Amino acid sequence: MCVFLSIRMDKAQIKKRFDATYVEEEFFGRKYIQSAFEFSGWPVIPSDQPEKLVQMKWGLIPHWVRDEEGAKKIRANTVNARIESVEEKPSFRSAVKNKRCLILANGFFEFHELNKQKYPYYIQLKKGVPFAIAGIFDEWTNRESGEIVRSFSVLTTKANPLLEKIHNRKKRMPVILRPDLEKSWIGREIHPADLKNQNIEHEMEAWPVSRLITSREKERNSEEVIKRYHYPELEMLNMLNL
Repeated sequence: MCVFLSIRMDKAQIKKRFDATYVEEEFFGRKYIQSAFEFSGWPVIPSDQPEKLVQMKWGLIPHWVRDEEGAKKIRANTVNARIESVEEKPSFRSAVKNKRCLILANGFFEFHELNKQKYPYYIQLKKGVPFAIAGIFDEWTNRESGEIVRSFSVLTTKANPLLEKIHNRKKRMPVILRPDLEKSWIGREIHPADLKNQNIEHEMEAWPVSRLITSREKERNSEEVIKRYHYPELEMLNMLNL
């Protein structure tokens, strides 16, 4: 699963990189880490407003969900959508046809497992180059309050060789789009299967970080959360050769 993202772009950088002419004033700026299970806002560019950057809730709530209790229950299971089955799942199949989005990021986090211990890693494109992850979204109306909630899922795929070493248990990774495919994705010009074999491994870099990313007591939204951290047990084995 991909459940931790990082973004460090300001509005000017977003407008320039993603050709977004309008950015919602509520854009929260740098977010060194955010968990999907916070179910809070994240910047995306939706297919119905490709010139805008808007905030949506992470954890897709399908439009057909009846009530708030059902919405809370389903969103915990829709933070990710597997690219291999996204067109088959009831929660996703309408969205992947009609409501796609670009999920903006500078990096993400995954865990390596060794001797029943988990070691967090931060992964990014080299030099922290911004990128977009393929996503899908939907709109759900809370019948009690009238609130319209726009929410999204991160598409995931089989890990490339680098991520196989890091995310060595589930061996998954987010679908990072090459820049030339971003507009084609939200323009619904390409099929999800066309994104399975993007070879971007040589453009990526990764390093271990501290377990601050899962702390409930310390402030996580700081540069400290993405700094390299040295684990002697990993260094002795040199397992990942990163």
